Amino acid sequence: MSATADPADKSNPATRLGFEEGQIIQELGYDEDTDQDLREGIEEITGTDLVDEDYDDVADAVVLWHRDEDGDLTDSLVDALEYLAEGGLIWLMTPKTGRDGHVEASEINDAAKTAGLSQTSSINIVKDWAATRLATKSTAKPGGKR
Repeated sequence: MSATADPADKSNPATRLGFEEGQIIQELGYDEDTDQDLREGIEEITGTDLVDEDYDDVADAVVLWHRDEDGDLTDSLVDALEYLAEGGLIWLMTPKTGRDGHVEASEINDAAKTAGLSQTSSINIVKDWAATRLATKSTAKPGGKR
């Protein structure tokens, strides 16, 4: 992790996602309810703008905003893998329990497995959103290629 992404920096919640300067982060599922401070925090750390679903090159990671009414989570995860670099991560952002659009943890786990991903951690990232770190099999295994 770069010095910019100091986990002790409480003013920028994006530091908890482990992004580094220069990384390309693809954002999927953006809508008016996404957390703008988190988005800006990611851009501050990476020094690059988030790229959207029209981006057709390799991304280092994906931030996927997903709500229960957004359709099939497995399909969204498979789509998120399309341009993800080998060893890249998906940070799945879902509304917290009690918020509109909340996605049950069991649904996240089932969808991740079906898409060939491993759920490695979950954090309460910002007021209304929880973040779940999903890794490809090569990233999730100890000694996996990164």
